[in-house]
Amino acid sequence: MKELTAREEEVMRYFWDNEALFVKQLVEMYPDPRPHFNTLSTYVRSLEEKGFLSHESFGSTYRYYKVISEEAYRNGTLKNVVKKYFGDSYLSVVSSLIKEKNISVDEVREMLNEVEKLHKRK
Repeated sequence: MKELTAREEEVMRYFWDNEALFVKQLVEMYPDPRPHFNTLSTYVRSLEEKGFLSHESFGSTYRYYKVISEEAYRNGTLKNVVKKYFGDSYLSVVSSLIKEKNISVDEVREMLNEVEKLHKRK
């Protein structure tokens, strides 16, 4: 999955929160000062090229809709971070969180219980 810039991710949030949008509707959702129509149109086309959006034609205009859910993007991003920064090791991620004291022993136990439950279901 391709990575998104901060601005592309911001635009995608509007699509994740809504089913389908015309660029004009997207512009109207932004708070003042609103981005220019052409600016958002460029981001939307970029998101379509990256495979995050697609469109349907309505005369000479397009209505865009999400192709990738927020959950799929989040999972893909997490996998990329683990691969890039932790040698593709989720154990290294958890170890790092424990070392930095960002996760407690009770939280680790809770994670282990969840993993055990998942494996028992399979």
